[in-house]
Amino acid sequence: MGARPRVAVIGAGAAGLAAVKALRDADVATVCFETADQVGGLWVYGSPDSPAYRTLHLNTSRGRTQFADHPMPSDWPDYPDHRRVAGYLGDYADRFGLRDAIRLRHTVERVTREPSGAWTVVAAGPDGPVEVTVEAVVVANGHNRVPRLPSPPYPGTSTAEQLHSHDYRGPEQLTGRRVLVVGGGNSAMDIAVDASYAATRTLLSLRRGVWVVPKYLLGRPSDTLNGAMARRLPWRLRQRISQAMLTTTVGSPARYGLPAPTHGFLQDHPTLSDGLLSRLTHGDVEARPGVAALDGDRVEFTDGRSDSVDLIIWCTGYRVDVPFLDPTLLNGGADTLPLYRHVFHPEAPGLTFVGLMQSTGSAFPLVEAQAKLIAAHLAGRYTLPDPARQQAACRAELRAATARWGQRRPAMRVDFDAYLAELTRELTAGARRPRSARPGGSGDTTPVGAGR
Repeated sequence: MGARPRVAVIGAGAAGLAAVKALRDADVATVCFETADQVGGLWVYGSPDSPAYRTLHLNTSRGRTQFADHPMPSDWPDYPDHRRVAGYLGDYADRFGLRDAIRLRHTVERVTREPSGAWTVVAAGPDGPVEVTVEAVVVANGHNRVPRLPSPPYPGTSTAEQLHSHDYRGPEQLTGRRVLVVGGGNSAMDIAVDASYAATRTLLSLRRGVWVVPKYLLGRPSDTLNGAMARRLPWRLRQRISQAMLTTTVGSPARYGLPAPTHGFLQDHPTLSDGLLSRLTHGDVEARPGVAALDGDRVEFTDGRSDSVDLIIWCTGYRVDVPFLDPTLLNGGADTLPLYRHVFHPEAPGLTFVGLMQSTGSAFPLVEAQAKLIAAHLAGRYTLPDPARQQAACRAELRAATARWGQRRPAMRVDFDAYLAELTRELTAGARRPRSARPGGSGDTTPVGAGR
């Protein structure tokens, strides 16, 4: 492993790989623990913790998804499939020589803070337990691993087979079935389209409306249009323009039998699908409102209708799970955790997060920028504000996020373009802040390994 590691990165998906690279670039000795037997995280189809299915493609365009340090091949399609993306992440690890820092098949079981301020990381590996003491920890374990089912469960019982989208792998699971897909996210739309070709009948249930965006608008990947506006216009104005464009080009969701959204565009994670609206207009997918109750092989909906189904696929999202951290460090839940710039724990110096967010766009460029911020801090080139200022900034961000996104995980929400610009400004501002005189404090920038 070379020099004794001073930083432990947990996870070797896109976020963890970006963290290892940034730390390596800053000459910070690093060890990374990954549960799976290969890098790539959720993009590795067939990996036990991966939610990838055979028909999965990016829902953000190649140019808006790629790492700045590692562009995707220019001859790739605008929306590559999961195999290309997994290979891209593997190529990223190879190109920058990251693999020797990564311990595959190592599951982190416990991360504790020592009285000295150091952190002890305990992992279970193929050759037994591993323990390292480091000066900082980067949590990059992802938040699409632990399925979330409706809670409380819907009244009644069902004789239909039930599974979460996490366990969906391909259309062969749908062949000849009467399928009900529950949810309004990207996975729900993809699975409903798959079912429309393989199942004998496909129902799609949404309890609240979503904006369904085609992957192309005006002949261009749709996210590039919003990105162009983001450099010039505030989000409220972008919202009005985008909604007008969507209504003009594809019509309102209600036109397709879907519930009308109660929130404006850009006030939730976008749902992208080229196929769903077409399948709805052809009757191959039938829209239903929210589920009211289960009764044997029938499902009752909130509008009074009921239908017989063989298979229910719950596309109801995931719980954010950081099981190796003391719950007192998580403020009651990782999805409500206030982090300075969505990265630094204000009350636990040395504890940082990469990828604990929900973006209006791709995650890759954002985790790359977060990782560079952490690396600059640990290398002594970026100084954090004092804890009181960090906490005040967290409160202000939460107020703004709640005003925009309501109670749908506001602590995790970021606007892709605005947040990317904010991290760039933060890196510049932190380089100008005076260093803390208190060693080990939140504003301390003594380089990792420099005489401690």
